Amino acid sequence: MKSYSRARRTDESVRQALAQIIMTEVKDPRVELVTVTSVVVSPDLRHANVFITTHGDKARYKEALAGLQSAKGRLRSALGRELVMKYVPDLHFFIDASVDEGMRIAEVLHELRDSVRSDEQTAADEAASADEVDEGGE
Repeated sequence: MKSYSRARRTDESVRQALAQIIMTEVKDPRVELVTVTSVVVSPDLRHANVFITTHGDKARYKEALAGLQSAKGRLRSALGRELVMKYVPDLHFFIDASVDEGMRIAEVLHELRDSVRSDEQTAADEAASADEVDEGGE
C-alpha cells in the first residue's frame, strides 16, 4: 500500500513541477495554454508519461505536442533542478482525450435535457388544451 501512495505522490510532484515549468520557462507559442492533466512515472523513475490538454482542434494538439517535444531537453533539465529524484525521467507526451470526451458528453446531456424539457412542455400544453376542450364541451 505504501508503494502505491509513494508512486501517486511522485506522479503528482512531477505533474505540478512540469506544469509550473511549462507555464513560466517555456516561451514557445505552440505550448501556450497547455495544461498538464496527469503524469505517470514508471516504477524505476526513468520514464514519465505526461498527459496534456489544450484548447483547439487536432491541428492544435499536434502543434502543442511538437512544441513540448522540442522543449523536452529543457523541461528535463528544469525538472531535475526542481525535484530531487534518483533519476530525471525521460518525458513522453500524450493527449488526454478524457477532457474533450467529458465535454462532448456534457454537451449531449445538455441537448438531451433541453429535448426532454421541450417534450414535457409540449405534453403539458396538449394536456392543458385537452382540459380546455373538455371544460368548453360540458
